[in-house]
Amino acid sequence: MSLTDSMRDYLNEPRFAILATTGKSGRIQQTVMWYRMDGDTVVMNTAKGRTKAINLESHPDISVCVADGYRFLTLQGTATIDADPERGQREIQTIGLRYVDQAEIERTYRDTWKHQERITIEMPIDHVIANGF
Repeated sequence: MSLTDSMRDYLNEPRFAILATTGKSGRIQQTVMWYRMDGDTVVMNTAKGRTKAINLESHPDISVCVADGYRFLTLQGTATIDADPERGQREIQTIGLRYVDQAEIERTYRDTWKHQERITIEMPIDHVIANGF
């Protein structure tokens, strides 16, 4: 199944995603994430060294669920990591503007993000599971 226009509209609203990755032991780890869409690719951002980033190095197949009650989209694919620190800093600010205002972005950049090595996660969508669309 590919994304319909109503699914794209839903994903382009500022909703939170639940990212599921697989650790070295085979256990699933889930994280609430900010994201943005770039066509049929989910773009996320995190700090290097976090569990989800480490998991992706050995198990790049991931799942992202964006839910609103019983209406949800689960998107599956194989992630890649772009470790370019300049892009990572740009992406976290771009993605963040979907969720908070510019003043909060600037404050968080100053207090947190500029002290981190940020990486960008991209997941082209291979499979869609939908309910309520």
